[in-house]
Amino acid sequence: MKLLLPLILLLFGIGGGVGAGIFLIPPPVEPEIALGPCGELPGADSDVVHAEDGHQTADAPVAPAGRDYARINNQFVVPLVSDGRVTALMVMALSVEVLSGSQDLVFTHEPKLRDAFLQVMFDHANIGGFDGTFTSSSNMNSLRNALRSAARDALGSQITDVLIVEIVRQDI
Repeated sequence: MKLLLPLILLLFGIGGGVGAGIFLIPPPVEPEIALGPCGELPGADSDVVHAEDGHQTADAPVAPAGRDYARINNQFVVPLVSDGRVTALMVMALSVEVLSGSQDLVFTHEPKLRDAFLQVMFDHANIGGFDGTFTSSSNMNSLRNALRSAARDALGSQITDVLIVEIVRQDI
């Protein structure tokens, strides 16, 4: 009889522990789906584009069907001049959207494309486009449209868009 009470308490304790463990099991975790930059779900026909010649990074944007992205390797640095001296630097990174299979066109003509982009950026800086709220919609649309036009003038209709991937202003 003296062993029966501790044995019953031991069984109640073990049963209570097992019951609490079962009751407190967290619900199954559903796998998270990574969304694209615009909130779209990944699909079978939207794959990350990888350039064979190493010009594109692993975090490349997903191109719409029939389009590829070519990321321009080096950033663009544009000096902002005021009263005859450099007062700030604009640093920008760009990607070019092209028709499928036209990435090599961008990479083989990159010097010509960089020259056209720099000229647009210098003109934009000279009219004050990088002063004040340079990231306003009107300023960014103006710059993006001018970059797209310059890219099409340099390389033709294979260019569908120019994306401003990064933009930073560093005051000196």
